[in-house]
Amino acid sequence: MKFTDFIKEHFDFRIYPVTVIAILVALSIIPCAMYLPPAWGYENGIIEDIQMLTLIIGLFLAVFAKENKQFFYFVGLAVFMIMAREVSYGRTLFLAVPGEPNVFYSWKDFKYGWLVNPLVGLYITGTFLYFIVSKAYLQMWNIIKKVKFPVWNFLLAVVGISVSLYIEKHADNDVFEEMAELLFYVAVVGIIWLYAYNKNFSTK
Repeated sequence: MKFTDFIKEHFDFRIYPVTVIAILVALSIIPCAMYLPPAWGYENGIIEDIQMLTLIIGLFLAVFAKENKQFFYFVGLAVFMIMAREVSYGRTLFLAVPGEPNVFYSWKDFKYGWLVNPLVGLYITGTFLYFIVSKAYLQMWNIIKKVKFPVWNFLLAVVGISVSLYIEKHADNDVFEEMAELLFYVAVVGIIWLYAYNKNFSTK
């Protein structure tokens, strides 16, 4: 098989509506970083609220997928884990330091806070066991074999998470970081929608 034929058979370069949404988010990152108030990038700020809404949509898309249900239940479990991590497993929702914007107590400051990490580990282990016991990995492999790869959404997701990690380590701009993270979530949820609901990505 020629290389070009392999690319055509396994990679989808079409731009879908969910791709357009991700592109618009990508184009808005720098203007938002330049002009939005810093508070928009705080924990539980407006951008993070939009992130959570995006992840909730992704969770519902996964749970109510019409085919490959075991695999998408696994995806739903993974998305829920990301949602929990986004709020530091409840820390940023309930443990704000009074009078200090965007400052939160650590779980280590509480008697039973040490339980958080074991519980997270238990959840991750349970999710992995579900992936094995339900044979979701067989459905995943079937998708890989039969369905083309959504190139642009994947690349946008990679750009989003890469920029977010870079800004977190090398710059002090919460809005920039959170907008890049939003791009990652939007692109990933777009991939979930494509694989779960778009006929071009069906395994039937």
